[in-house]
Amino acid sequence: MTATPDSAQAWKLTLPCTKTEAEAVAAAEIDGAALVATEEDEAAGRWRLDAYFEGEPDGATLAAVRALVADAADAAPAPLAAEDWVTLSQAGLEPVRAGRFVVHTAAHPAQAPPGGRAFRIEAGQAFGTGHHETTAACLAMLDALAGERFGEVVDLGTGTGLLAFAARHLWPDAHVLATDIDPVAIAVTQENMAANDVRGVDLLVADGARDAAVLARAPFDLVIANILAGPLIAMAGEIAAVAAPGANLVLAGLLDSQADAVETAYRDVGCTPETREVRGDWAILRLRAGLR
Repeated sequence: MTATPDSAQAWKLTLPCTKTEAEAVAAAEIDGAALVATEEDEAAGRWRLDAYFEGEPDGATLAAVRALVADAADAAPAPLAAEDWVTLSQAGLEPVRAGRFVVHTAAHPAQAPPGGRAFRIEAGQAFGTGHHETTAACLAMLDALAGERFGEVVDLGTGTGLLAFAARHLWPDAHVLATDIDPVAIAVTQENMAANDVRGVDLLVADGARDAAVLARAPFDLVIANILAGPLIAMAGEIAAVAAPGANLVLAGLLDSQADAVETAYRDVGCTPETREVRGDWAILRLRAGLR
């Protein structure tokens, strides 16, 4: 979701949540809402979900937000004072460092380490800001692959474009394609490319890997898919079909409890699991495509 404030007054809904619910918030996409989860008490495991709305939210939007947590209580949204609601939604998002990469917002600028790269990705735009464990771990996993050589890279479900940008930095001679089913996400990625002076990433609105334009670019020797377990399982066949023999597959957006099922789906289409990294309740997988 792209957050583009206008003259409408912003509203806010605050709900208590657990750590697991807070982590799942990053994968949620609710039109008209910018979602931010904040840890309040580490020892007690107490978190808070703040939902920001551009104007008074309707009943369907409120119901979608409340469905994210078990204890929605009787909290009601309230109008905010005349402030920049996007800046409010970014409060507390400190820079994230993963390998040679640093991800930050305009409110919390940061410098990249020597030889590294900083990306400014604003909160509330689309899934993949770098502040969620899956996206940060994907960056670290890509960084660990820096010694490999890739010529064709695809980022399926690119969100903000962050992982495609990282791939472009690591493999400047590669052809990098970033796709998303959501046109808004592709528009956000285009904006982020301009803001971060990223060139050479091709953008495509596409539903999965079976899109004709994706097939025309295949095979890929690096496939990145930071989406959710259900789509990853459903797309196992089509992802394997566009992967070059022996290609690396970096899969994320799944809970650790779902990792076995995802690995099984990819084994069934000839892929071999090689690495599983666990961050909190989330897992990031690296697999090798079959040699066919």
